[in-house]
Amino acid sequence: MNPNAEFDVVIHGASGFTGRLVAEHFAKNHPEVRWAMSGRNADKLAAVRDEIGAPASTPLIVADADDPASLKAMVARTKAVITTVGPYQLYGESLVAACAQAGTDYLDLCGEPAWMRQMIDAHEAMAKASGARIVFSCGFDSIPFELGVWFVQQEAAKRFGAPAARVKGRVRGMRGGFSGGTAASLKATMAAAARDPQILEYLKDPFALTPDFAGPKQPHGAAVIYEDDLGSWSAPFVMAAINTRNVHRSNWLMDQPYGADFVYDEMMLTGPGEAGEAGAKAVAAMNGAMGAEGGPKPGEGPSKDEREAGFYDVLFVAIADDGRQVRASVKGDKDPGYGSTSKMIGETALCLIDSPEVAGGIWTPVAALRGKLVERLQAKAGLAFAVEG
Repeated sequence: MNPNAEFDVVIHGASGFTGRLVAEHFAKNHPEVRWAMSGRNADKLAAVRDEIGAPASTPLIVADADDPASLKAMVARTKAVITTVGPYQLYGESLVAACAQAGTDYLDLCGEPAWMRQMIDAHEAMAKASGARIVFSCGFDSIPFELGVWFVQQEAAKRFGAPAARVKGRVRGMRGGFSGGTAASLKATMAAAARDPQILEYLKDPFALTPDFAGPKQPHGAAVIYEDDLGSWSAPFVMAAINTRNVHRSNWLMDQPYGADFVYDEMMLTGPGEAGEAGAKAVAAMNGAMGAEGGPKPGEGPSKDEREAGFYDVLFVAIADDGRQVRASVKGDKDPGYGSTSKMIGETALCLIDSPEVAGGIWTPVAALRGKLVERLQAKAGLAFAVEG
């Protein structure tokens, strides 16, 4: 971390849709924090600053992925950078490199596992040397899922005497769409995979983010199934391909408290009977259209009323070897892709700054911050964690 920095946090991409929401969160909730807004266009930044009610004195920094010198100058001024500028595989590496070299913390909303693996291979050694903490996936992908697994495993350890080797993540309810940035990232990933077979291999590998470690075979999660223990049909969950990778990386970074034989998957529950089966098939069909033309574009998103009306409810089931179960839930009070995500990344950045004991390197939020992050997100970001039985 850059201890003598001018700012605590710079929000890079603050004139974009999600970046603006992050800036608004800081303006309304964190007057004690020294923060600045960054982007390609000073006039757009000034307009957003005024529209969100931030102080007129809020610093504005012009920085662009196409100008590495501007990024180096920006990261030298701050303890941490929050970047919402994606797809990260197109616009992110120069900022990761600048932070890794400067010892500045970096947080993003990345859901691009192949790119994340490339960044681990290219920049983790430098981050460890400089003290920079690089933390990917600090939004709906993948904090509620990573923390949900960690939370249910704490309870499993109490009840079973050890964490469970099998955990299911099941989305029970959700209102709110995925962001235009998510769709753009998927398009960019598919295009990159068509050019580079190694990227396709990373996308297929549940352990793509755990270099030199491959665990047991994992459920493929690609088919509609009926789950007797849950009394419900389940559909493939579109974000499982990134969340499961992050959960396995967390386990690996924490020296495998869940075990080297840990099995984890994610699905979406659609209910029992014929209606549940039909719903699961409809969800699977919609997943296939993810990223198609006509969806939200980067910079677009739902209205304030739509964000406020959104929510999510995710169930985690830890299953002991003898079949006993413990269940826990993670719930969010805003739409997942924007309202909740913007609060999560902001509070994760502040939690990281507050945690000087975390060494340099490329982390997941859970491996770096664990229960400290659970407490902060419950207090500041509208998340609720509960043991259900």
